[in-house]
Amino acid sequence: MPLILISGYPSSGKTYRSNQLVDFFNAKIRAATEPHISRLNVVHVNDQTLGLNKDVYGEARPEKDARAAEYSAVKRALGRDSIVIADGLNYIKGFRYQLYCEAKAVQTPSCVVHIGTPVEKCKEMNAERLNGSVPIEAYPDDVFDNLVYRYEEPNGMTRWDSPLFTIPYDDATPPCDEIWKAVIGTEGELKKVKPNLATVMKPATESDYLYELDKITQEVMSAVIAWQKDHVGELGGQVPIGDQSVELPASPVTLPQLQRIRRQFISLNRQHSLAKSRIHGSFIEYLNSSFG
Repeated sequence: MPLILISGYPSSGKTYRSNQLVDFFNAKIRAATEPHISRLNVVHVNDQTLGLNKDVYGEARPEKDARAAEYSAVKRALGRDSIVIADGLNYIKGFRYQLYCEAKAVQTPSCVVHIGTPVEKCKEMNAERLNGSVPIEAYPDDVFDNLVYRYEEPNGMTRWDSPLFTIPYDDATPPCDEIWKAVIGTEGELKKVKPNLATVMKPATESDYLYELDKITQEVMSAVIAWQKDHVGELGGQVPIGDQSVELPASPVTLPQLQRIRRQFISLNRQHSLAKSRIHGSFIEYLNSSFG
């Protein structure tokens, strides 16, 4: 059942809003008479349930491990009878895309809930936590500033960030009914998700498919590297590859960065076999979403 992805600045009130959603969903489930609703349970995944503290966001390696822990927990929890609320920073577009694909793979709806607390208010609330006036773990100042700087706000125009619900700081409650309808459906009409070519399993020859996945992604990566070598000093730009283009960010893309993104894409699609004709376009799309 559904994945609800929470995203917002550090100390924006993500867990507070998540708990409001948990309470609302549990009340709906308790009051339901339909068997397919009454059997549901709500799984709340966040730093506390994973045993993580805020210090992990201060360095790249521990932060990567924290994301991996969240990803694994969400993937395990996604199932027929679970509503999964992924309550974390979830500030990287590529990471949200990965979770979206996991939901798609099990044919369950997903949505993104953006906690729209202004950064000045987030900083104020984090300071209250740091000085002990609020008994909640805080982010160190340098970590807070770095996370705010790197935050990639959800965009409802992209399919992995939609449907998108933004909760202003001054709103007393989230739009719970609208979120319920978006991921569960209306009475008597259960929300269904049709699998697409990017996630549906196919009866392909495993060795041949993996060979094509490796070969095509390597060709795209090599084309990006070659273009950058021919355009030294240029900021950003479009790399035409076939009938599509890779949109480069303003800063140069390094080989290790490309290799990391390629490994993530291969890992994500190793089991959820794409049609061979879709590998090229899907990888370019994944690169563009990762570059943001």
